[in-house]
Formats: sequence, C-alpha cells, structure tokens
Amino acid sequence: MGVVGLQSQTAKPAGIQGLVELVSGDMEKVNELILSKAGSNVELIPEIARHLIDSGGKRLRPMLTLAFAQMFGYEGEGHVILAASVEFMHTATLLHDDVVDESDMRRGKLAARKLWGNQASVLVGDYLLGQAFKMMVDVRSLEALRILSEASAIIAEGEVLQLGAAQDTTTTYDMYLRVIEAKTAALFAAACEVSPEIADKGDEMRAAARKFGLELGYAFQLVDDALDYGGATVDLGKDVGDDFHEGKITLPVIYAMERGSDEDKAFWKRCLEDGDIKDGDLDHAIKLLKDTGALADTVQRARDYGASAIDALSVFPDGPAKQALKEAVDFCIARVS
Repeated sequence: MGVVGLQSQTAKPAGIQGLVELVSGDMEKVNELILSKAGSNVELIPEIARHLIDSGGKRLRPMLTLAFAQMFGYEGEGHVILAASVEFMHTATLLHDDVVDESDMRRGKLAARKLWGNQASVLVGDYLLGQAFKMMVDVRSLEALRILSEASAIIAEGEVLQLGAAQDTTTTYDMYLRVIEAKTAALFAAACEVSPEIADKGDEMRAAARKFGLELGYAFQLVDDALDYGGATVDLGKDVGDDFHEGKITLPVIYAMERGSDEDKAFWKRCLEDGDIKDGDLDHAIKLLKDTGALADTVQRARDYGASAIDALSVFPDGPAKQALKEAVDFCIARVS
C-alpha cells in the first residue's frame, strides 16, 4: 500500500470516536481545568495560550491518560489533573517547536510566533510548562511527578538531538529513532503510564501501559513523516513539505537515500544539507520517495509499531477502554490509509 492520492483525503477517520465517547465526561473536566490554568493577569499569556488551545487539536495524549484510568477503575480526580498536565506539556512543546523550526502554520492557523513573535511564544510555553508541574504536584504522587518530569527532560533532549540531525544527510535509522522517541513517543508513554501508577496497579501494568504509549508514539510520528510528503495541508495543520523546506531528515528521506542513485543522493544533499531548494524540487522529492518505496515502507513501519502497541494491551482486561485504545491505534495509522 502506498501513500499516493492522499491529497484528496479530507475526512478524519472515525476510529477515534470510541475513545472520545469513552472519556467525554472526564474531558469536559480536563478542558475546564486547562482554561482555568491558562489564565494569568498578564494579558498576553492567556491570549497566546488560547490561540493554540482553541485551535482544534485532538487532545489524544490526555485522552489516553483518562482511558487508562478508566480501565483500572481509578476513583478520584488525579487522572483529570494529570491529563491536563500532559496537554500543557504538549502545548508548550508545540510553541517551542514552532520557534525552533521557524514554522508559519500550526493546526491550520498561523503559528503563535508569527502573530506575537518568538520571544513571547517561548515564554508562554515556559509558563504553561510551569503550570503543568504545579498541577502534577497537586496529585501528591511523587512517582507520577517523576514519570512526567522525566518525559519533559527527554523531550528537551530530543529537540537538541533533532538540531544535530537536521540537515545531516548521514543520519541513520537508529539515530532518527532516538529523535522521535524523545520528541514524540516519550510523552505518549508517560501519558499512559501515570494512570496505572496513581491507580496503584503495579509494575507489570505500568510497563505494559508505557509500552503501548511508546509504540503508539513511534507509529504516530512515522505517519506524520509520511504525511509531510504524501498528505494534505488539512491533514497536517501545516504546509505539506515543511519538513523538506526545514531540512529535516525523516525516515522517508533516510530510506530514499539508502536506495537512490548517486544523482539522487546529490539531490538530497543539495536540498536538505545545503538548503539550496529550487522550484519543482519538492515535487521531485515526492517522486523519489514514491519511486523508491520510501513512503510506503515508512507507513508499513508505522503499522508494525501500531501492531506492537496493540500487543501490549494483551495483559489488560477486555472492555470498552481496551477496545477504544485499539481503535486509537487504528486511527493513527488510518490517517494515511
């Protein structure tokens, strides 16, 4: 299966609906908490925060926290607080990412940095991160705090790793896996792991939940990698080809360079390493990715990670939560189906 023809696909797959319905009551509480904690007497802070918070993100990560809490029969409000913390961590990362990547679009709207500047975007991201940690403390679980604070540090490491790998056409598959584990998969893993922790379900359940999140995070990012070259702006919330123009070495590019001719390798080096991109180069890049099977194989690798995520659920009891989590995996992969 390839990624050809994705430009015509605008409808979102229905697979996430089960998860949305499962956690709808708790998500109302999460959204209320997010809006209250995004407030500040400094007017610019809620203005920038609301710009991104209200821009239509799927809130997948906090929904995973809530779904696992429901699976374990957790009673209390800790899962709501931690879910809001996870979303704030994610939102802060997006604000920082857009500055580092010099992105113009985020979730189909102008990036905050384009409206308010880089300095304000970074500082509001820092504020949201601080609010996330304040909420974590309110849960009174030192281990949950450790899980999420460790994820925050790993995400920052991932940003630095990506800077080192950017525009480096010698980047290997293993090097790139380290980047996406840190930048994307680590927060998915932490979002899943904190619920069995506060529900006191033991190491086996925690490890399985973390494994599910980690594998899902890998799958999610690899699908994004494919969509950047074979998707549509509506699917991405940013412009198709942003990774190309930013010189990012993603898995499709790694595959294409491994399989390409010397002429193809010179093309990738000129565009991504030297930043010398001419009219028509993006179209040529997409053609190379399709001709070498790089896009299709990236999607297949994402499917493999998705299958591993579903396998990790085998230790959990059957029920609505487990089914919704399986459907969430299908949703992530189906964005390129």
